Amino acid sequence: MELLEFYVEDTEGERLDSYLAFRLNNVSRSYLQKLIKEGLVLVNGNGSKARYRVKIGDYIQIKLPEQEQEEPIPENLPLDIIYEDKDIVIVNKPEDMVVHPAPGNPTGTLVNALLYHVDSLYSGKDIIRPGIVHRLDKDTSGLLAVAKNEIAYNSLIQQLKNRSMERIYEALVYGVLNSDEGTINVPIGRHPVDRKRMTVRKENGKEAITHFKALEKFQDYTLLEASLETGRTHQIRVHMAYINHPIVGETVYSKRKNEFGLKSQLLHAKKLGFVHPRRSKYMEFEIELPVKFKKVLEILRERNR
Repeated sequence: MELLEFYVEDTEGERLDSYLAFRLNNVSRSYLQKLIKEGLVLVNGNGSKARYRVKIGDYIQIKLPEQEQEEPIPENLPLDIIYEDKDIVIVNKPEDMVVHPAPGNPTGTLVNALLYHVDSLYSGKDIIRPGIVHRLDKDTSGLLAVAKNEIAYNSLIQQLKNRSMERIYEALVYGVLNSDEGTINVPIGRHPVDRKRMTVRKENGKEAITHFKALEKFQDYTLLEASLETGRTHQIRVHMAYINHPIVGETVYSKRKNEFGLKSQLLHAKKLGFVHPRRSKYMEFEIELPVKFKKVLEILRERNR
């Protein structure tokens, strides 16, 4: 049984079940309500109810029962396939879609959609993440490479390990960057208290390198390009918050005002490049920004005029 422990830091008056569903991101509210009812969620050391209103400083403990892995079921969900051959699939993942199933969230994921639309996916021993080579956060949109067989999977994984796969993102961040480009090279690890969050950990973290370049500057905001040399969980989000330029719409690592009413961050995996596993030929894919992202940029450009 996994134990999660953290303090409420920036929310007051929200229902416990709602707060936990937001905080844990990939665990459903109904599943959390079940855990609360079974006494597996403690607030300040005591059992609670789903309707309890959280307060800043509350200490929350959650016991997550170990669950047997169940093979995901195919679902006829919309899927934007950019490219497909007998070895790989390139998809444009929308925001608000989890990549693979997790406890309390067994359906509605990219994997469920892939199983319906694609004839084969390589699973190996990991039946809940068939074909998945790298991931995007639930609220991050953009390009993902998926493996259809073992040859493709091993090749793409190796390219990730030797840092030859090109992954370029666009993000809108708070503030105007002082320099037009730079590199953030600080290690990232699990937060010592909140295990669902990542943080800069110079002693116990893993190497994390993000290169960035300003594309367009606005009053109080910057549109930038970020490329990953490593692939740590939440890497761009953590690194940009670390240099005091968090991503617009981001709520886990930022407390900045959300003037555009966004429900997710403006972070988009725009370009993906790698050597084809079987043909040994370099391939590159690029996808435009989602409509929501474009609309915010239009507002900012109008202000600049």
